[in-house]
Amino acid sequence: MPSLILASQSPRRKELLQHAGLSFTSQKSWAPEIIENGFDPAKVVEDLALKKAKDVFSFQPDHVVIGADTIVSSDNQILGKPSTKAEARFMLQSLSGRSHHVYTGTAILSPKKRRLFHVKTEVRFYPLEDWFLEAYLSTSEPYDKAGAYGIQEKGRLFVESLTGDYFNVVGLPISRVMRELQAFDVFPSFSSN
Repeated sequence: MPSLILASQSPRRKELLQHAGLSFTSQKSWAPEIIENGFDPAKVVEDLALKKAKDVFSFQPDHVVIGADTIVSSDNQILGKPSTKAEARFMLQSLSGRSHHVYTGTAILSPKKRRLFHVKTEVRFYPLEDWFLEAYLSTSEPYDKAGAYGIQEKGRLFVESLTGDYFNVVGLPISRVMRELQAFDVFPSFSSN
């Protein structure tokens, strides 16, 4: 079985692959995550995922490499990871009481094959009360996540409904990834530990 490398240090992506029964290593990609507005979010996440995968693949050309990137899109704007409290507040206020879309692009590379795709999930937030928003912003949670929230953490308390793949919002559409990996002869282990 070919060895699998995740081109990411994301604890969420690592956990999803581990729970799926995959044996892999992870390696940080140094590809820049530059997001420019005015572009199709699906294309942006696919391009970023491909850059990350290519960066790691260039050092590990005999392996199967997975790169992924997640963004939030609302009102034709791409919401990346906020760098300040004010930016996180603005993002969350813009999502309050409304629906938005989460896109994760995934690139899988090997010496002989390449797969590139994205998955889109619609998420609707309840209206966010000011006290609730400020309490959330006082945690470290909003600052390393697209759209300033983590659905698998306290951010789950914002969600009124979701249409599509929950794990896509976490950061990797694991069911789709598993199906794509079959073309690379990578399969999960279902042995119990």
